[in-house]
Amino acid sequence: MGGLARLIASGGTVVNHDGTSKADVLIHGQTIKAVGPDLEAPKNAKVIDATGQLVMPGGIDPHTHLDMPFMGQVTCDDFFTGHAAALAGGTTMHIDFALPIDHDLKKGYEAWQARPR
Repeated sequence: MGGLARLIASGGTVVNHDGTSKADVLIHGQTIKAVGPDLEAPKNAKVIDATGQLVMPGGIDPHTHLDMPFMGQVTCDDFFTGHAAALAGGTTMHIDFALPIDHDLKKGYEAWQARPR
């Protein structure tokens, strides 16, 4: 498994889209490798006791408004503050919303991608 850090959150209540269960979460680098009960911690893994805690392995927010101009205003969260807040709440991925231009989704997407960041 190379030199990437290994971590196991042990004994927590794992919350997924389809339910909750008491389980362990094994993470290698930035990738969740396994979720299940009583996982064996790899050699040199950091073990976190998650007993009594909720463990959310990678929430996705499919509709965010970061640094979005709208009606003469701009949303209060930019990409830095939006990602920081999301991470604190267990969200690991954003899909930012692009406004259509003249009811054209493709034009809106292209304009959003062309914005300076």
